Amino acid sequence: MRVIVLIQARISSHRLPGKVLKKVNGKTLISILTERLKNLRCVDDIILAVPDGNADDALSRHCLGLGLSVYRGSENNVLERFYQAATIYKADAIVRITGDCPLIDPAVVKKAISIFKNGGFDYVSNVDPPSFPDGMDVEIFSYLALENTRKNAHTAFDREHVTTFMRASQKIRKYNFSWKENLSAIRLTVDDEKDLKVVEAVCNYFHPRINFCLEEIVEFIQTDGKTVITINKNTKRNEGLNMDSGQKLWQRAKKIIPAGNMLLSKRPEMFLPNYWPVYFSRTNGCRVWDLDNKSYYDLCLMGVGTNLLGYNHPEVNEAVKKVVDDGNLSTLNAPEEVFLAERLIDLHPFAEMAKFCRTGGEANAVAVRIARAASGRETIAICGYHGWQDWYLAANLGDKDNLDGHLLPGLEPNGVSRSLLGTVVPFRYNRIDQLEVIIKENNLAAIKMEVCRDTKPDKEFLMKVRSLATKNNIVLIFDECTSGFRETFGGLHKKYGIEPDMAVFGKALGNGYAITSVIGSRSIMEAGNSSFISSTFWTERIGSVAALKTLEVMEREKSWETVTEIGRKIKNRWKCIAESNSIDIKITGLNALCTFAICSKDALKYKTLITQEMLSKGYLAGTSIYVSTAHTDEILDRYYEILDDVFRVIYECENGRDIDVLLNGPVCHTGFKRLN
Repeated sequence: MRVIVLIQARISSHRLPGKVLKKVNGKTLISILTERLKNLRCVDDIILAVPDGNADDALSRHCLGLGLSVYRGSENNVLERFYQAATIYKADAIVRITGDCPLIDPAVVKKAISIFKNGGFDYVSNVDPPSFPDGMDVEIFSYLALENTRKNAHTAFDREHVTTFMRASQKIRKYNFSWKENLSAIRLTVDDEKDLKVVEAVCNYFHPRINFCLEEIVEFIQTDGKTVITINKNTKRNEGLNMDSGQKLWQRAKKIIPAGNMLLSKRPEMFLPNYWPVYFSRTNGCRVWDLDNKSYYDLCLMGVGTNLLGYNHPEVNEAVKKVVDDGNLSTLNAPEEVFLAERLIDLHPFAEMAKFCRTGGEANAVAVRIARAASGRETIAICGYHGWQDWYLAANLGDKDNLDGHLLPGLEPNGVSRSLLGTVVPFRYNRIDQLEVIIKENNLAAIKMEVCRDTKPDKEFLMKVRSLATKNNIVLIFDECTSGFRETFGGLHKKYGIEPDMAVFGKALGNGYAITSVIGSRSIMEAGNSSFISSTFWTERIGSVAALKTLEVMEREKSWETVTEIGRKIKNRWKCIAESNSIDIKITGLNALCTFAICSKDALKYKTLITQEMLSKGYLAGTSIYVSTAHTDEILDRYYEILDDVFRVIYECENGRDIDVLLNGPVCHTGFKRLN
């Protein structure tokens, strides 16, 4: 019987790039591993199975320099890589070891081979259930078992992890051997910097010896190395195996990007900690593909409300591609910004001028600056969420809870100048009495508010706001970044017949491309000329071109009517599903941006359960939906079926079943919470 060791190794680790080439006492981890294995007489050859991409050229050269055999094959289909290598090297049996386990004890490998040869098994390992330390994992399987797995394992997961299909198969004769005590909590593998420190400590203790055995390692850990093993004690066994590529990259991101990313709403902890896919590779319609090429229907954020026409809209993309070919930015200005200004002014009779930015936060800050310049005053009354800038967070300088009712609770004003204290005063939606007091006690520059988000305006509320602004010569600014183009062709204020002095648009305006606008009356907008408001990338043309084409498609298809009707149906189905399962829910929001909350002390746990179960069925979903024209009845019908099943479980939990047992990981976050 010809037995070979196939060591699976690559450079592109998500959590610790290049880990197998990291050095301990002048030796790379891969050289330590192979040196420890080279005296195994029961093995006919040791081969490194390395990806064939350019990124792993250095690893291949290094291994060849060590005098090792190297086979290069598919990066993602590791199963195929193993099969081809085993075929070329004429193996009857294959010992699989991963390159991030440099302290593998040759005696453990020898035992696995002996059991395999003498027991007549197709697959032998020490990993299921585990009793050896993580990092002492050994698997041996027959060539025929590998060939059968290659033929029948069709999922990307099984092709990447080689033996998961074998371990689950009922047709393969399997055996698992154990250590004399359970050491599975000890980590001797290398997935991150903490793991590397543990391996370094073990190697340093035995240096210059390199062929120390597992029993010696255990003795060290239980005596002199007691503190060493605590370095990585909180890392779960096989955490990398259970993580998809997105979660692995997220762990890496949090080390080099504060909070991991640029937008709170997209942090995976807001949805399903440890399991949310996190990153995307491509999109189309309302489908999103993750880094492992698994697709999901987006019944959730749809780009945080940016893609009202669906992802990758062909007409919008085509317009943008032409701009890319012709040139996006130059010394001269883009004519499309003039055309877009004319288009938005035509849609909103109160407006006579427009300015453009790329983000909602920028546009809101510009609007406030212009209003202050026009009025000659400073204080702003706000109602709603208007971005991250200092002018807005100043509302929390006097009381950190001031903004809690305006979308995100817990916003800390750290870093905001204390000199801005008192310049922003919040009032609650539909509380005209609060606004009246604020106007009486402050010399307001502007009233800045969302027309509507969760709650419909009481009768005459918006009209009274308009009247108060006019009577007291206060600039009225409607923030339509979220609400614009969802229930009307333009601002939501058109639905209620109330005209502001200024309005801010974003999100849906460019259908995924960065463009925001500030529009207003000439007398107010021209006041901005007396203040310095200027930015290079506000003059690029992709955003303007995307917005013009988006508006054209919206008008032709009457998209606002479509998404409003889809949202109305979603709300009705939510209500019916809840009632049929005796679940009490509260439904709020615009039809095209609808939300429900389960009325229970365990609401956040239930939200996590919904996301968990939806994700397992191929849906990105929680308790709110930014509706798009790409949300078809077929996609929604399957969503309702899954939700009905989850609500049935929630009913059981409300009546005694343990919800904590059903959750695979931590409960999702709510509001603003530090992540690192």
